[in-house]
Amino acid sequence: MIKDSFGRVHDYLRISLTDNCNFRCFYCMPEEEYDFTPASRLMQTDEIIQLAEVFVANGVRKIRLTGGEPLVRKDAAQIITALGKLPVELTITTNGTRIAEMLPVLIAAGIKSINISLDTLQPEKFFLITRRDLFHQVRSNIELLLQHKIKVKINMVVMKGLNDNEIIDFISWTKHNPIQVRFIEFMPFSGNKWTSNKMFSLAEILAIIEKDFTALPLKGEAHDTAKNFMIPGHDGSFAVISTMTNPFCDTCNRMRLTADGKLKNCLFSDSETDLLTALRKKEDVLPLIEASIWSKKKALGGQLVPDFEKIDAATIQNRSMITIGG
Repeated sequence: MIKDSFGRVHDYLRISLTDNCNFRCFYCMPEEEYDFTPASRLMQTDEIIQLAEVFVANGVRKIRLTGGEPLVRKDAAQIITALGKLPVELTITTNGTRIAEMLPVLIAAGIKSINISLDTLQPEKFFLITRRDLFHQVRSNIELLLQHKIKVKINMVVMKGLNDNEIIDFISWTKHNPIQVRFIEFMPFSGNKWTSNKMFSLAEILAIIEKDFTALPLKGEAHDTAKNFMIPGHDGSFAVISTMTNPFCDTCNRMRLTADGKLKNCLFSDSETDLLTALRKKEDVLPLIEASIWSKKKALGGQLVPDFEKIDAATIQNRSMITIGG
């Protein structure tokens, strides 16, 4: 088992396949002209598998593939197929644009749950956020997943003045659809122009929902990042990921491997450990993994303060979200 100094067992690995994406969401990748990591500096297919095998041999039970957009990587199918043979729960977070063409691979790899990033149900606003006219393609692919009985979670980053007026629309979507909508508090990363007055909190989200619906809290599992709720009579449900106002660090079990092979022990950590260079030198990476996780801070990478209104995003030492992996 991989543990930190606070006794937290880390058995969940998030692997970013690429920092490339076919969207240009401002809160993730602010610049239209973005310098992607050269292919030679990215983990290659066999390197991803080798590192994953080390983590699995040391207790990892769940792997999530992220990006960028993981499915734009040319060898994504090969990677997914190989990881699907490991004794882990394999899942993926995607913007949903390439689901139709990748569906046979996803099903064959045993993927039973997929997270789709979707911040609006309005085509015009979708274009404003992503700078891409692909809303209807994403919605069609969500329906395709539901038809194949694959569990769908919708990740919606709530931003004040942009899409907070759509919270009820997303809740209404769960009435006849077995999806879970996950409202995510807007988080600060390098370059995403985060300010506290753009952040829409757990309390504010619930206040809006409870004006029109009865929201019943559900019992969570040990390592949940989301606070889960159900609404009587709805086929689906909703959750809130309250990283900024009510974090869940005490039970954190997650590790992040960036597309260029760096291990981050927290989404907000100001340091990272280079596993890829060690692997290419044929060195044992396990001591590096164990040391990185052992050094993990108690909460929020040791950088963010509990009172989100006092956070100065300019002082945070971190990557942009797209280079970390969602």
